Amino acid sequence: MKNLFYDFLVIGSGMAGLTAAQELSRHGKVLVVSKARLADANSFYAQGGVACVVSSSDSIANHVEDTLRTGCGMSDPAVVRAILKEGPERIEVLEKIGIEFSRNAENEYDLGQEGGHSHRRVLHAGDITGEAMMKGLIEDARKNKNIVLQESFMAIDLVTTDWMGSGGKNRCVGAYFLDKSLNEIVAVRATCTVLATGGLGKVYLYTSNPDVATGDGVAMAWRAGVAVRNMEFVQFHPTCLYHPEAKSFLISEAVRGEGAVLRDFRGESFMEDFDPRGSLATRDVTARAIDYVMKKHGDPYVYLDITHRSEEYLKERFPNLFAACLRYGINMAKDRIPVVPAAHYSCGGIVSEIDGTTTLPGLYACGEVASTGLHGANRLASNSLLEALVCGHKTACEIARVWKQFEGDVSIPSWVSDRAVSSDEAIVVEHNWNEVRTAMWDYVGIVRTKKRLDRARRRIQNLRAEIKEYYGEYLVTSDLLELRNIADVAELVIRSAEKRHESRGLHYMADFPETNAVAVDTYIHDEPGGPLG
Repeated sequence: MKNLFYDFLVIGSGMAGLTAAQELSRHGKVLVVSKARLADANSFYAQGGVACVVSSSDSIANHVEDTLRTGCGMSDPAVVRAILKEGPERIEVLEKIGIEFSRNAENEYDLGQEGGHSHRRVLHAGDITGEAMMKGLIEDARKNKNIVLQESFMAIDLVTTDWMGSGGKNRCVGAYFLDKSLNEIVAVRATCTVLATGGLGKVYLYTSNPDVATGDGVAMAWRAGVAVRNMEFVQFHPTCLYHPEAKSFLISEAVRGEGAVLRDFRGESFMEDFDPRGSLATRDVTARAIDYVMKKHGDPYVYLDITHRSEEYLKERFPNLFAACLRYGINMAKDRIPVVPAAHYSCGGIVSEIDGTTTLPGLYACGEVASTGLHGANRLASNSLLEALVCGHKTACEIARVWKQFEGDVSIPSWVSDRAVSSDEAIVVEHNWNEVRTAMWDYVGIVRTKKRLDRARRRIQNLRAEIKEYYGEYLVTSDLLELRNIADVAELVIRSAEKRHESRGLHYMADFPETNAVAVDTYIHDEPGGPLG
């Protein structure tokens, strides 16, 4: 087994991870690992932009108010203010490394507006903001001699001193990885480890997320005994393209921000029946409304209509989106776009401070994998990239302040696989993979009930028992590791949902339609199990 050592280990190559690595490189050697390609991250596919106050007609106070309102009483006001206040500084840093945001004829920022925002404050780079930002960050990292970028490294589990029986205060000392290119296990020891593994959309059958979003960071942290919080708050994006050839294709929230209207099969606008903001309502309200209309009429989708805008305007504002829709035979200026909700973003995650600190010394978390208190029960559109930038930077600054105290001689044990054999039953993994995702979609979706959650929990627990047995008998593969992770995260979502006897934000319980007077966080903190070699 190969053993590597770095000062800092960053698991995940999205915006949060690359931002953290950029700052950490000032203090030591950084290894950034991606289980696929560096660009295979939710950050890359973010179409809308970065919510940030850069206009004199807006204010941080307005942005804070919109965020708190959307968070339905679950956001931490101090956290919200701290993150939003630092946004302009992070944008300046991005522009210094060559990332450009769209501007108008007067050379002012061309600001977009999305659901839940009271002002235009969304910075964007056309309609490929995430792609433009990620390309800039990756290019900047490639130039940095203190950053090593490693693709095709699939994290297996975190390694802690408690698990190794080293004595003293428990801390994280690195992780095991499957080197997919060589099909061998690698141990990476690091003084500090950052989890920036992104989301968990693939836990659900229908999602806007790329294939890599299997909740790996949350699952690994939980198995290492780290506390997770508010996992029931899974945001469903209201408008994913409904087309047999389209896979996880998102129609940006910015389209509604530019005047698109949601209509049912009969062509009637329906959002006004659910919210006075109409088609500019927040994502939780919009997704539930679409779900209700589809189920009421038995329709497979609804329409997003922006045909009142000219083709010239749409090509300029949404060039990539317009071209992509054309590939599926849809002209946005002439045709209504068929859309359905899909799992999109996890507002819960690893309990973390805005500086990445978790309940396990030596382990930090930032980006979507972390629960900082910003999003609460529902994320305000385009606050996620802002959080990734700000918290990625703050995490690195905190590590730089304390990392010397974690230094010491620790040797990670060799990976034990004496009795494991290669599996000739790949169909078992595929079957369980589909069963987990189908159960989550059917029973733990946009609208939940006690009966559905109970049914889902029993099925997922049975599947987890099968997966654990399979994991112990056969050599690890990336498919098996991802299956293990989505099953673990599925149970966390279910258990969290069962604890919340109310409807709040993204969590809607038909049995408990009212919102409780007091907002209380949902925590799960189990005993650590440790890696299974």
